Amino acid sequence: MAGHEHHHHHFSLCLCDLMRLLWSLVVPCAYLSLLLTLLLLLLLMGVRMWLQGRRRARRAQDGGPAVAFFHPYCNAGGGGERVLWCSLRALMNRYPGVSFVVYTGDQGVTGEQILEGARQRFNITLPRPISFIFLRHRVLVEATSYPHFTLLGQSAGSMFLGWEALTAFVPDLYVDSMGYAFTLPIFRYLGGCKVASYVHYPTVSTDMLSVVRERNPRFNNADFISRNPLLSAVKVVYYCCFALLYGLAGSCSDVIMVNSTWTLGHILALWRSPSRTSVVYPPCDVRAFLDVPLEEEDEDDMEEGWEELGQELGSGEEKDGRGGDRKCHSIVSVGQFRPEKDHRLQIRAFHKLLDRKEGGLGGRESLRLVLIGGCRNQEDEERVLLLRGLCDELGVSDRVSFKLNVPFEELKRELVDATVGLHTMWNEHFGIGVVECMAAGTIVLAHKSGGPKLDIVVPYEGGQTGFLADSEDSYAAAMETILSLSPSARLEIRRNARRSVERFSDQEFEFCFLAATESLMTRLE
Repeated sequence: MAGHEHHHHHFSLCLCDLMRLLWSLVVPCAYLSLLLTLLLLLLLMGVRMWLQGRRRARRAQDGGPAVAFFHPYCNAGGGGERVLWCSLRALMNRYPGVSFVVYTGDQGVTGEQILEGARQRFNITLPRPISFIFLRHRVLVEATSYPHFTLLGQSAGSMFLGWEALTAFVPDLYVDSMGYAFTLPIFRYLGGCKVASYVHYPTVSTDMLSVVRERNPRFNNADFISRNPLLSAVKVVYYCCFALLYGLAGSCSDVIMVNSTWTLGHILALWRSPSRTSVVYPPCDVRAFLDVPLEEEDEDDMEEGWEELGQELGSGEEKDGRGGDRKCHSIVSVGQFRPEKDHRLQIRAFHKLLDRKEGGLGGRESLRLVLIGGCRNQEDEERVLLLRGLCDELGVSDRVSFKLNVPFEELKRELVDATVGLHTMWNEHFGIGVVECMAAGTIVLAHKSGGPKLDIVVPYEGGQTGFLADSEDSYAAAMETILSLSPSARLEIRRNARRSVERFSDQEFEFCFLAATESLMTRLE
């Protein structure tokens, strides 16, 4: 018994000695932490003063303020790039004394080639020259660089890419026009810049969380994760932590513009800055399609109008004498070849439509599917090869065409000739391609979610403007319904759709964009 008490007493003394030792280390550790914090603050202040000195030197040389847009893929040719060029055009026309810069990660091209690509693809010409800063480390923001924890990796990579951009050129106003929110605090706190952001799509959203919670396989939720409850739980925690960091980064923005009602809801929930947030619908080139005749007073005028348009655009469209109805119906999809655009759904739904039409009037020979889109890199090109393989597998290759990186006039010609404009992206943030189809007089069949459902394919003055679907069967059924409508019924829908998209014009965008950024632009000295 005495031995046991002695052992217990000895253990207590050892424990007390250990506690005293740990306590004696607390004060040195606290001092060390304080010292390191002060050194870090001094370093950050030094970096900020160095960058601000570079900005003052640049302003003294240029004689005026500068606005820089962060858009690493400015030569990609998608809807986000159209926002970039229209934003630049609007600001350049309004503020002639301001110079403009674009940070881009495109390599192997010159600034002149990028601007020429914008002219060919979007029919946009800037009123005066701009400067390009070519970033060398765009690979840091590419998804292929991060097989796991992709969101975190890309966001951290964007901070390094943003640092490269900031050290290359220090602007007075920084605009993130591509959704890299983690660059905002770098430019605001280190560069001392005013910052603005145009958000096309939240990097993380409550919809993404619900996909993981419900263990649904999607392009951003691999099958092996959706099948494993433990991995799904870990991913939910990861997304929640990331959403917190994303919200903190985004809230650094002085002005926040979002492209749709759907995006607005998510950004308000994550960034929590309602007083600085507004909806600015992206610019859609609706004016370029207004010369497409939807109706004429009599049949002779209609045939003459279509003949003139066909000569102008090189269109070989045929009509069968039923008020301009087409013998061959083309179904056109416009969108970059990214996984979220879900071109596989389009091909499979088209295959089901062909099965439904087999043996009917005209049969499969009366239908064709045209997939138009931009390829940003080799990964996109490989994706197109896989889609071609799917067409071979389903036996529809003879009725499906791929048109990559086409110029604007060819895009316009295809939309003019189309009967159906197809869109299949789940929770598309907006859908510029959908608007372009409606402006061209094409009947839209879009995904029943996101921007198309909330902002675009909505009734106009009580009239129908298009169709919505969300599965292979519903898409095939909707396409069959559209094709079975009479020419007059299709004309009524096309007419409603065209009138409804006037609110998405370049002019409306420029007005709203300038109104949103005016408070920042007027404060530039």
